[in-house]
Amino acid sequence: MEKNWYVVHTYSGYENKVKANLEKRVESMGMQDKIFRVIVPEDEETDIKNGKKKIIKKKVFPGYVLVELIMTDDSWYVVRNTPGVTGFVGSAGSGSKPTPLLPEEVTFILKRMGMDERPMEVDFELKETVRVKEGPFTNFTGAIEDLDVDKQKVKVLVNMFGRETPVELDFTQIEKI
Repeated sequence: MEKNWYVVHTYSGYENKVKANLEKRVESMGMQDKIFRVIVPEDEETDIKNGKKKIIKKKVFPGYVLVELIMTDDSWYVVRNTPGVTGFVGSAGSGSKPTPLLPEEVTFILKRMGMDERPMEVDFELKETVRVKEGPFTNFTGAIEDLDVDKQKVKVLVNMFGRETPVELDFTQIEKI
């Protein structure tokens, strides 16, 4: 069985709640081997009010959540019966299985969100000391403060001018020492 991305319809405004509920259910029901990632596609927009810049996240597809899973009766049931879910998109009738998104659709959506389809294997750990190998901080070393595997970003505390400064970098910009 292969894993695919499916679109799940939710009550409008419940997208993040459905994501949280579904992630909890996956854990409590031991479905980590069938249901993998749950994403609420969002874009960042800059809003200026009263002369103040504010970055707001806007849902790209209000009322929809993307779920990466291996479609089985069990995984279908878990997702379908998550509170706030009204159904899968692309299922013709109650008995039929929904249609997965096409790979190019998934790639487009994830790239738009700054994510990649296949997260690279990460062999970095929090607090590990790494060297920056490209960019404006080349040859600086620092400890990893935060890892974002989905976006393939890392926050490294670099010692600059006698104080530690957090710098956000791509996984490809750092290496183990």
